[in-house]
Amino acid sequence: MSVYSNLKPKKILFIATRQIGDILITTPLISKARELWPEAEFHFLGSRGKVEMLHGNSDIAEIIETSDRPSFGEYLSLLTRLFQRYDLAVITQPSDRAYIYGLLAAFRRVGVLGGHPQGKDAKEVNGKTKSEKQNTWKKLICMGTVDIDYFKQHVIAEKIRLLETFFRNPSELFSKPISVTPPAGEPLAPLITNALKQPYVVIHAGPLTAYKRWPLGHWVKLITWLVKNDYQIVLSASPAKQDVQLNHDIISLLDDEARAKVIDAAGQLSIPQAGTLIRGSALYIGVDTSITHLAAACNTPTITLFGATPPTNFGPWPNGFIDEQPYQLRARTQTVGNVTILQGPGECVPCRKAGCNDRADSKSECLDLLEPSQVIEAVQQVLQK
Repeated sequence: MSVYSNLKPKKILFIATRQIGDILITTPLISKARELWPEAEFHFLGSRGKVEMLHGNSDIAEIIETSDRPSFGEYLSLLTRLFQRYDLAVITQPSDRAYIYGLLAAFRRVGVLGGHPQGKDAKEVNGKTKSEKQNTWKKLICMGTVDIDYFKQHVIAEKIRLLETFFRNPSELFSKPISVTPPAGEPLAPLITNALKQPYVVIHAGPLTAYKRWPLGHWVKLITWLVKNDYQIVLSASPAKQDVQLNHDIISLLDDEARAKVIDAAGQLSIPQAGTLIRGSALYIGVDTSITHLAAACNTPTITLFGATPPTNFGPWPNGFIDEQPYQLRARTQTVGNVTILQGPGECVPCRKAGCNDRADSKSECLDLLEPSQVIEAVQQVLQK
């Protein structure tokens, strides 16, 4: 039994300061913490403009936003706002900055530690890897830590395990259904609402990095097939220049019949509105990106195309799943609950590199070789259900 199982913190700060997807995947941890401490007050520290994933979350009493790269003045302001206000800081990411925030905010801390034995930090210097050296001080300031494992441990399980320190029986953490909490929806703009027709399929083709892209020609074949089977298509995308251009490029390659049944929603949706759109769809299809995790959280049938990323680490969580790991490391097609994950061929899949050249602008052969016919077959199976 943990020595901290009787701890009852009154005020807790959750820290996640990266991308919107990193914020969404903390929600099962927050829900589990609410079961453990029903009377506690929860606050959340996240990056400015990325905390929309918590819109309407009833467990969070206050959201604190900070810049990705705060100025000295912002640091001072944040220090004043955070300093020793909390009984516990839950640090959900391994960055030095997140740990410094946790150190300032609370007397007690638990946190995620970075590094992986097969990763770039595995080279030893004086008997220790780079990540082990970086983790030493983080372990010293925490009452409990969880190591990242990019191949064997799902990121949802990784976050939930931060609470092991406080459970009399840690196995209870995964004995009940686990779900991701999506943001509360908001009404769509009339321009989109008036153009929508049932049934429609939402497609999100643009990932954060190029090596997670599926080829343009593959999207065109898939959309053409969906249109011929009487589905309207909504292409969602962020307002980022490369995502807007990607949607434009896809639409420009469609014939007139298909183009007439496509709505380009690039840059027109907030995260809560994206949730509303996805909830009303017959199906969502997307690449390895945060909106795909949102689709799964909305309980919409979700098909996602995975390349270098191990689904065992970052596959969209099938809501209501019980246990720590929903997925296999490698399978051309696997379906768990409302989520279907498709992977391309190759013994190297998944490699967890940034594409074949291990850089953000690289191509990924495994995605290039993931044929539209494989995706269409998965679509047929999902829609038949």
